[in-house]
Parts: sequence; structure tokens; C-alpha cells
Amino acid sequence: MRPWDFTKKKFVSLQEAHQHKIASELLKEAFASQENKIQSVYRNLEEWLFLPCINLTSYEEVSTRFHFHLEKAQISWKEHSLLYIKKQDKVSFTPFLPIHIYLTSLRSAFNVGSILRTVEAFRLGSVYFSGTTPNTDNPKVQKASMETYDKVPCHTNYSIDQMPRPWIALETATPSTPLSTFSFPAKFTLILGNEEFGIPQEILQQCDTILEIPLYGSKNSLNVASAFAITAAAIANQLHS
Repeated sequence: MRPWDFTKKKFVSLQEAHQHKIASELLKEAFASQENKIQSVYRNLEEWLFLPCINLTSYEEVSTRFHFHLEKAQISWKEHSLLYIKKQDKVSFTPFLPIHIYLTSLRSAFNVGSILRTVEAFRLGSVYFSGTTPNTDNPKVQKASMETYDKVPCHTNYSIDQMPRPWIALETATPSTPLSTFSFPAKFTLILGNEEFGIPQEILQQCDTILEIPLYGSKNSLNVASAFAITAAAIANQLHS
């Protein structure tokens, strides 16, 4: 049943969590489309839920209300579940850099999607997936990439032996080179490893450089997608300029 098919009697008979789930979905649609009909139906739900009217053209007000509905609906949000009504993305004419990002044995589809989003944002190059890493066929990867998975050159089921040198590992290991002092070559393969055990030792031993982000807290490592984002900014700053 579509929200505009609900009568007040039917809507108020629903469990509170179900009411707010319906309201969150309708609010997202109302803001995205800006159609008077859909906005009018949401106004009815506001009244039936005893909520003050918000400005349906204000991203901030709509986002705040959207998360209020999710909380009441007992829906735990993830980034790809956010309101995320895009501001108009620009068309990028910046070419991808001629570098390679190799993902070996990653487990998390969210991390993979986040890495793809970062690659596209910085126009870093091509992404290569080991056989065990979730790739762009995975719906969770697609969602986490925030609509960038099909904008990045991707290659599945690659062996590390197929990757061009030099090989640069992003890893907490000894000896290593601090990211802040490293000058990236024009072409290379950057290797990212598993969330738990990192880059396999047999690959690490073959790398030309082990790159490490200096950390100063009690934790000696970062999430792989976070570490990659920091490194990606450094690469882009050097090579795009």
C-alpha cells in the first residue's frame, strides 16, 4: 500500500515503528521529487504524528526529520542508507592517474565501496580485486560506493603477479617509510590488505616499498578504507599537481 492510500484511521492503527518507517520513506521521496502531491501526503503524516511542519525544501530540516523517523522506526542507519539527496555532482574531466590499486583479501564490502568512492573522488587510477575480495557485482559494494562503482576502472580476479611494479604496500610493518616523506612515482601498484591480518606476508616480502601512516595514539592501525583515504589525498596532491 502506497502512503497516499492510507486513511488517518488506517495509519494511526499501525505500530509506531511502522508509522515512522513509512514517514521516512515518504519524506525522502517528497524531498527528492519536490512534487506537490507527495509533499501534501507527508503533511498529512506530520499532522497524524503530531509533528510540527518543516520546510520541505531545506536539506538540513529534512535530514534532521528523516533521522528522527529512522530512530523512531528503530532502523540503524549506515552511510548508504542516509537521506543522501545529491547536490548536483559536477562532471569530472580530470583523467584517472595511471596507477593501480590492488585489493588483496579484503572482507568488507563496505570498505571496498568506500575505497571505490575515494578512488573516483581523487581520480587515482584502476582498482584490481583479488579473487576473494568483494567486487562491483556485490550490491553492498555498489551501495557503499555511493554511485561511483561504475565510474572507476575495475578488474576482477587478478593475481598479484599480474600487477606492474613498483609495488607499494600500505601497511604497519618494520621497516617502513612514513607517508609524509615519500615521493610517489608516476606509475605504481598500491597494495591494500585484509582488515584483520593485513597484507599477506608472502606479498609483503616482495614489495619494493612499505608505506606507513605515522600514528600517535594507543591504536597502532587504522581502518583500511580510512588509511587509504589519507594516502589517496597525498597521492593526488603530488601527482595531479
